[in-house]
Amino acid sequence: MNRRELLKNLSICVPGIAFRNQIQASGLLSDHFGETMSTGPFAASWESLSAYKTPEWFRNAKFGIWAHWGPQCAPEEGDWYAREMYVEGSGQYKAHIKKYGHPSKFGFKDIIPTWKADQWNPEELLALYKKAGARYFMALANHHDNFDLYNSRYQKNWNAIKIGPQKDLIGGWEKAARSQGLYFGVSVHAAHAWSWYETAQRADKSGSFAGIPYDGKLSKPDGKGLWWEGLDPQELYEQRHALSENSLDESMINKQWNWGNGVSVPSKAYCEKFFNRTVDLINAYNPDMVYFDDTALPLWPISDAGLRIAAHMYNRSIKKNGKLEAVIFGKILDETQRKCMVWDIERGQSNNIEPLPWQTDTCIGNWHYNRSVYENRRYKSAKTVIHILADVVSKNGNLLLSVPVRGNGSIDELEYAIVEEIGEWMAINSEAIYDSRPWVVFGEGPQMETAAPLSRQGFNEGKGVLFTSSDIRFTQKKNDIYAIVMEWPENGQVTIKSMKRGAAGINKEISSVTLLGSSQQLTFSRDDNGLQVTLPENRRKISYGLTLKIS
Repeated sequence: MNRRELLKNLSICVPGIAFRNQIQASGLLSDHFGETMSTGPFAASWESLSAYKTPEWFRNAKFGIWAHWGPQCAPEEGDWYAREMYVEGSGQYKAHIKKYGHPSKFGFKDIIPTWKADQWNPEELLALYKKAGARYFMALANHHDNFDLYNSRYQKNWNAIKIGPQKDLIGGWEKAARSQGLYFGVSVHAAHAWSWYETAQRADKSGSFAGIPYDGKLSKPDGKGLWWEGLDPQELYEQRHALSENSLDESMINKQWNWGNGVSVPSKAYCEKFFNRTVDLINAYNPDMVYFDDTALPLWPISDAGLRIAAHMYNRSIKKNGKLEAVIFGKILDETQRKCMVWDIERGQSNNIEPLPWQTDTCIGNWHYNRSVYENRRYKSAKTVIHILADVVSKNGNLLLSVPVRGNGSIDELEYAIVEEIGEWMAINSEAIYDSRPWVVFGEGPQMETAAPLSRQGFNEGKGVLFTSSDIRFTQKKNDIYAIVMEWPENGQVTIKSMKRGAAGINKEISSVTLLGSSQQLTFSRDDNGLQVTLPENRRKISYGLTLKIS
């Protein structure tokens, strides 16, 4: 490769370690990338990262809560607002015009200073979440909107200290989580701002604003005399580039998510800025977990930035804790990559007991707060959440549950009631959840027969039949097996077919069966049809997810 070819390739991201080493050998690229990386046993390669072992604390925690909260919550119009507001004719485009004006005059950058988070009380929320049974907490550090919610040294003009709330939101979340004894994580989504914001380069095709560009191509000189004078919108929008192939096709953003299929390739400067922003976040706030909303690691395979971040976080954790306690999440992972981090399934569940720990992330509403979900009472119920939790844990997984936060920093009364009811169930039944491991089978019942396969990074949630009293999920701990019966049977009788006489996984006689929350010994018998258990006559207030402890 000659000097001209090397310089040309330096204009795009470094696509891998071998290429990076080749460039370094040429003398055209130094080893310095801004932030200092921790050294240790992990290197920035999939092979090295495959030595990762999921820490026991995460395997034992089972349940976490997520605040997927940022400036896109201010309009209270749901997820991906900062992209969809630039899609002519979309619901969010129409809502934006009604509330703020046309996106050629009032863009997403202009929403940010209206977002004050004036009712945000992280201590109160984290106390509620701990009472609900959460063992860890995740806070949004940035979304695809590219706005950092912490004291960012690299996104220093477009962050929550500088504009909007003028508060260190990640710092506040971390302090509150630590005070409640919860493990703390951050979610990082900004790697995709490059292509995600391409809608902001468009213009209306019809109407009185036809042909007038939206604000996605504005630059620093355009702000003279305006509130954002001195700021460069391109540091937020990152649209100094040609559109991806078929960019006007709304489905292409998903097809190009893995940085292929004609996506516009980010510049090297963009990739290194993302690397430094994320390492700065890790160094400043010491998260136990980092959730990446990427196919595998951020910017892979066009850059090794994500590999370097992962190696840094793992090595840093070893130095800090004396052993590896860090967790990183990825979405669509091959066999090697699943060894390198924890596999996360979005809005869906595996249909098997997974050999490695994994996580489901889901939300009781929209990821970003949506007022219509509240007004139409379309939240997931506490019962649905508990059914998901039991199903996931029975398959060696954890549940990360997002509770949407309003633009002002509060949660509404319907959400509050749901979280409280989850806590009521956990107060009685969490013995079957925390520190547990899968049994020989994860469950039984008709729901298993209609479970939908995974689609992309998940999205099979709620596609099967509803759980019934015949659906049971199992966990185990020491000499005890827990059978979580999804609904209270009308006749008061539970038959567990998987525990029939001679069934695998029960090597000794069953000595007792109790219902968690009660010391009463239940009447039971066991034959070739299964284990039959007679429940107490009085049905409980929370009658779903009743847990039998079988010793």
